[in-house]
Amino acid sequence: MSVLALLRHGLALLRHTRLEPGSRLIEITPPPQTDPNGAPVLWSHLLGLLRPAWKRLLTGQPHLAWEYLADESGVRIQLWVPGTVPPGTVEKAVQAAWPGTTITTRPATAPLDTKARTASGRLLLGRPEHFPLKTDHPNDPVRSMLAAMTGLRPGEHALVQILARPTTGRRLRRAHRAAAALRGARTAGLLGQALDELAPMSGHTSPGELARMFPERADQVRAILIKAAQPRYEVAVRYTVTGKAVPRLRGRAHTLAGVFALYTSSHQYLRRARLFPSRPGSRRLGTGYLLSVGELAALAHLPWDIDAPGVTRAGARPVAPSPAVPSGPADQRVRVLGDADSGHRRPVAMPIPDGRHHIHVLGGTGVGKSTLLANMVLADAEAGRGALVIDPKGDLITDVLARLPSRTIGSTVVFDPQDAAPPPVINVLAGPNPAFAVDSIVTIFHRCFSTAWGPRVDDLLRSTCLTLTKVLGPRATLADVPKLLTDSAYRTRITARLGDELLAGFWDSYQALTPAGQATVIGPVMNKLRAVLLRPFIRHALTSPTTTVPIGELLDEGGLILARLPKGILGDDAARLFGSILLAHTWHATTRRAVLAASARPDAALYIDECHNFLNLPGHISDVLAEARGYRLSLVLAHQHLDQLPADLREALSADARNKIFFTTSPKDANDLKAHTAPLITPHDLAHLGAYQAAVRLIIDGRQTPPCTVRTRPLPPIQSGREEEIRKASRERFSTAAPEPTPRNRRRKPADPRNH
Repeated sequence: MSVLALLRHGLALLRHTRLEPGSRLIEITPPPQTDPNGAPVLWSHLLGLLRPAWKRLLTGQPHLAWEYLADESGVRIQLWVPGTVPPGTVEKAVQAAWPGTTITTRPATAPLDTKARTASGRLLLGRPEHFPLKTDHPNDPVRSMLAAMTGLRPGEHALVQILARPTTGRRLRRAHRAAAALRGARTAGLLGQALDELAPMSGHTSPGELARMFPERADQVRAILIKAAQPRYEVAVRYTVTGKAVPRLRGRAHTLAGVFALYTSSHQYLRRARLFPSRPGSRRLGTGYLLSVGELAALAHLPWDIDAPGVTRAGARPVAPSPAVPSGPADQRVRVLGDADSGHRRPVAMPIPDGRHHIHVLGGTGVGKSTLLANMVLADAEAGRGALVIDPKGDLITDVLARLPSRTIGSTVVFDPQDAAPPPVINVLAGPNPAFAVDSIVTIFHRCFSTAWGPRVDDLLRSTCLTLTKVLGPRATLADVPKLLTDSAYRTRITARLGDELLAGFWDSYQALTPAGQATVIGPVMNKLRAVLLRPFIRHALTSPTTTVPIGELLDEGGLILARLPKGILGDDAARLFGSILLAHTWHATTRRAVLAASARPDAALYIDECHNFLNLPGHISDVLAEARGYRLSLVLAHQHLDQLPADLREALSADARNKIFFTTSPKDANDLKAHTAPLITPHDLAHLGAYQAAVRLIIDGRQTPPCTVRTRPLPPIQSGREEEIRKASRERFSTAAPEPTPRNRRRKPADPRNH
């Protein structure tokens, strides 16, 4: 017998060694709400791991290990899977049982330090295995176990393991024989029947008499048959506590074992037994006892209670993308946004034509919004699509510059106030449509300074700019506005060449004012202009008559315009004004595509972070978005929260920026945004998205698809020296030396309207 026992032990060791190579741990983060019916679904699903009889005889039946592992930081729930189980099999079963569960798979490691002091034990059935444990718990029994595992000190660990493998065969039939024996049935089998014929038992008690003599047997038989009607697993339950103080460890271990008294039924209970010293933390399963799927599910499941002690729940429920959403790869036809974090991990991509429906990106700081925008810009650059990027913080442009492909050297314009070289130049009053340029400038100033803007200020700035464009043509600049308002001699020369009765009438009324009256009228305009012109970077970029940046050509030919406008350097007003002016000039250049056939218009994109600061174009934003789609211009509009948006812009983004990418939002915003993501993604999900996780609702082939969740990708590696190469090429091609004042200009004092 001892030889057979040794052989059996050796065979078990050999079989286990075949399970360890390639084994993995699935760490399970419960969803915000856990369905109590998920565990029976999981363990019923995993019965599919049962091997054919011949294979079990040769190599054994693989088992799983459900583990609750605790330290001072909390409790982790993980599932050990042997290497013989194909990858994805158990992972998909877990996510199917508990939708919204987040899983992380990694190579298996030992759960505990084998050299630490331990107090451990195992739990055995107190009665024959055909009697069931209690499974109908009004409250979650795992909660008590988790409470016993919390409050650990640094260096202490607690582990509960439920090892289980599907089983079948003769062992399962013992339960039916036990039930028959309790009912008083005669010996089963051919041999038993033959013996009964040869030596009948005259004193045999009938089942009816036994039922009257032992009424409790009816309940026992019923309990046995209910358990026997379910599929069963061979199970072992172990617990271990590690640390330094032995008395404390023993107390913890006894408390942990005592929790399992909750599973005591009127027919069965669990009792403590010694665990061999070599076994703490081991995942080898020798001989266990039979538990039904329901009993195993009561022991090994995700906690039901939202506030289960020590357990961190998944912030948002992952949702798999629709099959209609393309998966890439990134090329001329699609732009990859990230990877699905539910179901099959695959890229989630947006077709370039559907990007023309515009993209609304919302999320606070530190959630991954800038990383997503940078990856999208890099994808456009790699594919040869033109783009304008306005960055009021500065980090986005820095990240992009360091990673651009070499093909963008020489076709990338960089506006950066921290660059010591003269900036590129844009004359916002020049162009084929001066009236549009003037309207843009007036609208920008109006919206940027709406609280201090009135009809008289509007009329003054509009008339001044129109006068300059009519007389000076493309050489008119914003720097001429203060000069025209304050220098009477210059004003006389300009108005004499005007040839426009309406504008001439305006200047006649202006000239009729006293110097003090003129100073009062122009004061609001002058202090707004100073916000721009007193900044050397902006003055040099906007007041030269010759534009050095052909924005229309760059966008058509796949060039990039990168505007790095950190508010900490420029100030809020100056950054907002310059970004708005650059956007208006770009829009003006884009409208020239109207003369081209639709098929001849190349795709381009405008990336605007903190978009509410810069969307100051003439007309309603909804009309702009609709018109941009016709020009094959995709607007990617990003900001942090809904309260930043004026009502008209908020409504326009909701209705006309049809592609939605939402990172973590406030509960208030989540409730307002639910119309775009419900019912698959709830307000709770939107408010509890993880870092670099986003809820995405895309337009595919012109149709709205169901929302899904994605994990954005990290930025690619930095290209050494690339940023300086691009900056140098930008200076050489697009920058111009700042105009130096003439000696006469240096000697002349600033004009004072009171002297005229």
